[in-house]
Amino acid sequence: MSQDSQHGKWSVSSSEDDDDELLLSGTSSKPPQLTVSNHSSHSSSVIDIASVDEKPEWSPVPMLVVGSEARQQAAKNQKNPVKYESSPSLAGKRKMDVADGSGWALSDSDDDEDAKKKSNPPPATKAPSPKRQKVANVRPPSPHGRVYYIDEPDDFFESSVPCLDDVFRFYLNKVTGLDRKYNSGALHVRDILSPLFGTLKESVQFNYCFDIAWMVQQYPPEFRDRPILIVHGDKREAKARLMQQAQPFSHVRFCQAKLDIAFGTHHTKMMLLWYEEGFRVIILTSNLIRADWYQKTQGMWMSPLFPRLPKGSSDTCGESPTFFKRDLLEYLASYRAPELDEWIQRIQEHDLSETRVYLVGSTPGRYVGPDMERWGHLRLRKLLYEHTNGVPDEDQWPVVGQFSSIGSMGVDKTKWLAGEFQRTLTTLGKGSLRPNPPVHLLYPSVEDVRMSLEGYPAGGSLPYSIQTAQKQLWLHSYFHRWQADATGRTHAMPHIKTYTRASPDFTELAWFLVTSANLSKAAWGASEKKNTQVMIRSYELGVLYMPSAFNMKTFPVRKNPFPVSSSSSGFLVPFDLPPTCYTPKDEPWIWNIPYSQAPDTHGNIWVPS
Repeated sequence: MSQDSQHGKWSVSSSEDDDDELLLSGTSSKPPQLTVSNHSSHSSSVIDIASVDEKPEWSPVPMLVVGSEARQQAAKNQKNPVKYESSPSLAGKRKMDVADGSGWALSDSDDDEDAKKKSNPPPATKAPSPKRQKVANVRPPSPHGRVYYIDEPDDFFESSVPCLDDVFRFYLNKVTGLDRKYNSGALHVRDILSPLFGTLKESVQFNYCFDIAWMVQQYPPEFRDRPILIVHGDKREAKARLMQQAQPFSHVRFCQAKLDIAFGTHHTKMMLLWYEEGFRVIILTSNLIRADWYQKTQGMWMSPLFPRLPKGSSDTCGESPTFFKRDLLEYLASYRAPELDEWIQRIQEHDLSETRVYLVGSTPGRYVGPDMERWGHLRLRKLLYEHTNGVPDEDQWPVVGQFSSIGSMGVDKTKWLAGEFQRTLTTLGKGSLRPNPPVHLLYPSVEDVRMSLEGYPAGGSLPYSIQTAQKQLWLHSYFHRWQADATGRTHAMPHIKTYTRASPDFTELAWFLVTSANLSKAAWGASEKKNTQVMIRSYELGVLYMPSAFNMKTFPVRKNPFPVSSSSSGFLVPFDLPPTCYTPKDEPWIWNIPYSQAPDTHGNIWVPS
């Protein structure tokens, strides 16, 4: 089917296999690619965005990205970009054949051939084929200059223990190109792994996407040879590439997460850090690749330093009021992986009683009976039912959800979003009437992406496809812009995922969740067999903040989040409240259609093919 919009014309497959999970799984035989063209010179590079979390990144040295075949193709094409001849408009233009013949078109149906011919009629005279030329392997021009675009300032990393929020322990990542104050109290991966937080002995890295060489370099020199266990979900060729990437590093071992349900992913992002002084857990939203740690909005929960229990302590010792220790051990046990046994034992030997957050995880499977409430959104529903209290005018307390990827929701809102998922998000204590409050969903618009620090390539980590979007146009009425002036991150596109319930004036929160889970049934689970069973495809992990665990009735929203100081109070919300609704001119960012009417902040346009 052929579609027109202000952004050009494109052809869409009629295939039913268009769930985002298909895109995320990297199972396509031909990797999707796109062309980012320079608005002034029309130079372009082929970039792969096959993965849910993969970020196109310009680099003078080809970046090793392990995962699907498409990621390998991206690295190859970044090393040898191709140049296009000038054209009056690149809207709807298909990419020229690449050297290895692995070009990819949006349509995967033979029935679309006629539509393609209509949308791209043959020219009256045959134009000469454009010559593909190798161009200098440099970053695209930026109006902000080279330093703003890629390099961190000299004081970007911490040299002493920074002033941090020790109450809620929720932190944003640092972002290059911001005023220094907006990075005060924020953390980079290099800060997390530094000696400032402990003398590291061993670590486990759970994640979706890895650049092993880059990851190893983030450890300080004195810890760089300490054992690392990588927990991943890659299979077959992707797994082989990941192993090959780690060959230079003998201290890196692997644990493959079992993904027994089709199109599931290992999307959890967590660090387990074992120190001479104790043990620490980090639950975060960033992949272990460079592009996730410099110009995107990310979040994390960093645990306190958990001390070792006295020898001979019982298994029930060291538990927190939120049962975090029990739930973390149960989550690790769900992997059924011998490689994690020693870590399960280590956690049992430590005192986690200071933890004040609840663990909300997803693990693949079909669950019935009481097990339905162990994982996914039904786990969140149970916690909200048991540990929150109703509020006056409950139906006026909006739900706010914010994410970076969107799955298939069904032909109308009742199929999942406004049905079982909204019932979970609107649960507020045992006496909750489960009203129908406003639901605000934050997802970047085309303009948000265009004007971002990264420009259009930021959209590579916002993989909402036209195939999915066209089937749920009803969803777009929920959408609000990504605006984050209070945290200085309006132009740092979100890869963070958060869900919360706010007061009518947006000054208080009834609860707050930061998680790896996007807006999808694969991540949160969906009911089956007349609500007697729930099916979850993916591994996800997040932490839930409840006022009752902090001896509070609600969380006051922090008014001036940065710079962080010892007098800072209130809860840090990554985005501006109240959210800004889309105008009639705003459109949600869709990664696989062209945007050529206006250049981004680097003078480029976006031309998928």
